[in-house]
Amino acid sequence: MDRVIREMATADTAAVVAVSLAADTMFARAGVALPADDPREMLDHVERVLVAESHGHVVGLAATVTLDGAVHLEQLAVDPAHGRRGVGGALLERVCVEGAARGHDRATLTTFRDLSWNGPWYRRRGFVVLPREAWGPELVRQWEVEEEAGIMVRPRVAMVRRL
Repeated sequence: MDRVIREMATADTAAVVAVSLAADTMFARAGVALPADDPREMLDHVERVLVAESHGHVVGLAATVTLDGAVHLEQLAVDPAHGRRGVGGALLERVCVEGAARGHDRATLTTFRDLSWNGPWYRRRGFVVLPREAWGPELVRQWEVEEEAGIMVRPRVAMVRRL
């Protein structure tokens, strides 16, 4: 596969939004009703976005922020038309490698506990559930923001991977 992972450029905004919205359709197909979401809002507050490009088209993204000194994966999304080809895994590994290179000792995320492409997928890639008593104040606030946004429609977990 002709795949490049690179920093998002401003010109990628429309494609990144399209990938995010396409990835959200996976939840609807699984019977998970999430509130409407405008990916541009996420782009306004994240620190970094990596994109996966295949044959000149953006097919995936990984958006990160720093929470409690960890690189936190705010969103990982792959266009379902390009799913199951290693795009998400490649983006995740790049986030972890670059996070370590920037001095982070761990990566965190929040995700649905039981959806196959969420909690179980991250577990297979070295993430473990992070008990609530181990959360820092910024991760607590992230969780609260997600609750306020209405995405707690299925059991969710915070996870961590040592880098």
